[in-house]
Amino acid sequence: MSTITPASTGRLTADQVEHYHREGYTVFNQPVLPARKFEALKNYFEQILADMPSTERPEAMDVPHFMHPKLLEWALDDSVLSLVTPILGEDLALFSTHFICKPKGNGKRVPWHEDSAYWKGKITPMEVCTVWFAIDPSTKVNGCMMVIPRTHREGQGGFSDYEATDTSKSVFGTEIIQSHRDDSRRVYVELQANECSLHDARIQHGSEPNTSNIRRCGWTLRFCSTKVKFNQEGFDGAHHVYLARGRDLGGNIYADPTRAYPELLARRGMSTAYKNSH
Repeated sequence: MSTITPASTGRLTADQVEHYHREGYTVFNQPVLPARKFEALKNYFEQILADMPSTERPEAMDVPHFMHPKLLEWALDDSVLSLVTPILGEDLALFSTHFICKPKGNGKRVPWHEDSAYWKGKITPMEVCTVWFAIDPSTKVNGCMMVIPRTHREGQGGFSDYEATDTSKSVFGTEIIQSHRDDSRRVYVELQANECSLHDARIQHGSEPNTSNIRRCGWTLRFCSTKVKFNQEGFDGAHHVYLARGRDLGGNIYADPTRAYPELLARRGMSTAYKNSH
C-alpha cells in the first residue's frame, strides 16, 4: 500500500498525475525553470563538462552535486519541486542527481533497466520519482529516453533479471533480459530544452545511441517522500540525501546542501571526474 498522500496537483494537471500512476511516467512539455534560471543552469553544466578529463565519458556524471553543491539551487527550486509534490506529497527528499550527456556522433546507449534494480535494499518502500530534465533537446534523432509503459506494475515489479552488456557501447554493464521485456511497446519521450518527463523508479526504460550531430544531455533528479527510509548501510557510507521540502517523516539523516562532499566521490572511485568546483 502506498505511503504517499499528495496534497494537490501542483504544476501537473490531474490527467498528468493519473497518467503517471497508470502508465509509470508523464511528460511536462512546458518550461521547467524561468528562462534566465535555465540558462544559468546550462552554463554551469557547461563549465563542469569543460573541466572533465578527456579520458572520462560524459554519460557518467553521477552525483555531481556532491562536488558542486551549487547545483542544488536548481535541483531544489520550487519550480522543480512543484512538479513532484503532486506525485509524492509535500514532504520531499532529494535522493540523487545524474547528468547523462551523450556527445554527438558516439554517445553510448543506455541499456534497458529499472532504476529500482540498483537500489534494492537501500530504499524502503521503493517509491522514487525521477525528473528527467532536458538540458538539450532530446528526440529520436539523438537518442531520447524510451519507456515501456505500465512495467512499474507488471511482471517483476521493478526487479527483472539482468545479463551483461558491452560497456564499450553501453553506459553501464547490465541489461534486462529479453524475456522480461517487450521492446515493441516502447514509447519515445521527446523533449525540448528546459522541459522534463517524470517516471517511476520501477518502470523499464533505456535509450538508443546518439550517432547524430546533435548532443543530448539530460539531468536526472530523483526524489522520494520523506516517509521513505534510506538504508545508509546499503550505501557503504558513500551517499547522502537532502531534505528538499517539508519535514522528515522517516527518521532519515540529511546532508548540508551548502557544502561539498568530495570524499563521497572518492569512495565511489569518481575522484577525478569533478576535480574543479565553481
